[in-house]
Amino acid sequence: MRSSTAKFQTKGSPRILVICLLILLAGCGKKNSKLVWNEDISLIGSQSSPRTADLNGDGILDIVMGAGKNEYQHSDQGIVAFDGKTGKLLWQQESPDQVFGSATFYDITGDGIPDILIGGRSPHFKALNGKTGEVLWAYDHTAHAQDSILQYARFNFNNSVLIPDQNNDGLQDLLALNGGNPKADPYATENRFPGVLMVFDIKTGNIIAADTMPDGKESYMAPLCFAQPGSTDYTLIFGTGGETIDGRLYMARLSDLMNQELRNAKVLASEKGHGFIAPPVAADITNDGFLDIVAISHGSSVFAIDGKDQKVLWSQSIKNTECSNSFAVGYFTADDIPDFFTFVSKGQWPNSTGTLQVMMDGKDGRIAYMDSMGCTGFSSPVVYDINGDGNDEAIISINEFDCALGFTGKAPITIENKLVAIDFMKRSVQIIDQMQGFKNIFSTPWIGDLDDDGYLDIVHCQYYHRSDLLSFLGMRIKRIDTPIRVRNKPAWGAFRGSRGDGLFLPVQ
Repeated sequence: MRSSTAKFQTKGSPRILVICLLILLAGCGKKNSKLVWNEDISLIGSQSSPRTADLNGDGILDIVMGAGKNEYQHSDQGIVAFDGKTGKLLWQQESPDQVFGSATFYDITGDGIPDILIGGRSPHFKALNGKTGEVLWAYDHTAHAQDSILQYARFNFNNSVLIPDQNNDGLQDLLALNGGNPKADPYATENRFPGVLMVFDIKTGNIIAADTMPDGKESYMAPLCFAQPGSTDYTLIFGTGGETIDGRLYMARLSDLMNQELRNAKVLASEKGHGFIAPPVAADITNDGFLDIVAISHGSSVFAIDGKDQKVLWSQSIKNTECSNSFAVGYFTADDIPDFFTFVSKGQWPNSTGTLQVMMDGKDGRIAYMDSMGCTGFSSPVVYDINGDGNDEAIISINEFDCALGFTGKAPITIENKLVAIDFMKRSVQIIDQMQGFKNIFSTPWIGDLDDDGYLDIVHCQYYHRSDLLSFLGMRIKRIDTPIRVRNKPAWGAFRGSRGDGLFLPVQ
């Protein structure tokens, strides 16, 4: 049961209050917000988002990210780990291409330190020793070139999720999806290959099970895996299609995948001309104990699906926009039903001309808040009740430049990145941090209690900008210590939630 009691309704755009975090958090009972550290690394950038675990045993969470140089370039710093206390680099690991997935943590070695599973382009997927960064195992697609299914698993790995032990070795295993040919022409139908859903033995990296998408389409979506009440099997949610390719949202059973029978999957939603790219989320919006599914297509069609009977609870459409951004989940309205917040891009890729920030009431799907800040980007929001009023706020990264220049056209002369907090109750936007000459196109912030002192910390990334928006020229990662008391651990404090699994399971 949530504690929120406030209610609001937005009419028009909210007033932007350019106000320091100190004033936003007045009365929180601690000294001022402060920048604890920032660490700069030249030549690389990231499409990954920070995730945290204590890797050096000092009691303070450390930060792990995928990184790299520009597309198709080898980098000595494909995965990087930062000391949460000082920001200094703990270790780095090479990669053949950009590592845009975010870390999944699991103690494979049994030494009490979480190890890292992370993937990206070319294809790249590795398990790394959390203490040293050394490779425990790495996926080799050339070993499967003759396999009727795994021959297609030679493209991109997105975020993975832990699943129950499938080979009876006493360890959880790993669900991941490989798909999407980056060299295919955006509007061509040739050189499109089916996405492959895969189960890895988490200890060895061996493939326990794999199957192609039921419709034979490409896939970019990180999957969901969860158990529903009374079920002896696990539910899988995954999607197909691309920016210009028709796609579907599917539900299957984990046993279907293990038996190579994804053809039994049920279609939950579909769209012409667009697929389902952004990872969906699962939250109980019917108060029946079942996790319901909320997903947004690349064409910005939103579907809420009843987890009990798979019927559409509500749908919504944001006209003339596109979306590759996942939802953040929180209690933004007055009732006890989770709500959903994201942003969408105006126009059509790659000539997007701005963004809309959109919050939907989880009860009926109505658009309860909409604003237009900044230009196209693909990071996602995080959520916490910052001011303790019983309603959640959202923290999101915004890029300001001349949106009319488009995304991949002529480089903007000036650009500014802002990290802002949106108070849906007061209809206000407050700036937490801003930097001229920096951008953040892909990285979702992380929020939580990094040092276990009872106050909220913010970790976020900004990237040097001198040419086009997708060029990697160097990155800056920051830790901000705030006066916000941590009353409950954030349920949605990172990309795909605080656990990285896309499931909204609020702390009681």
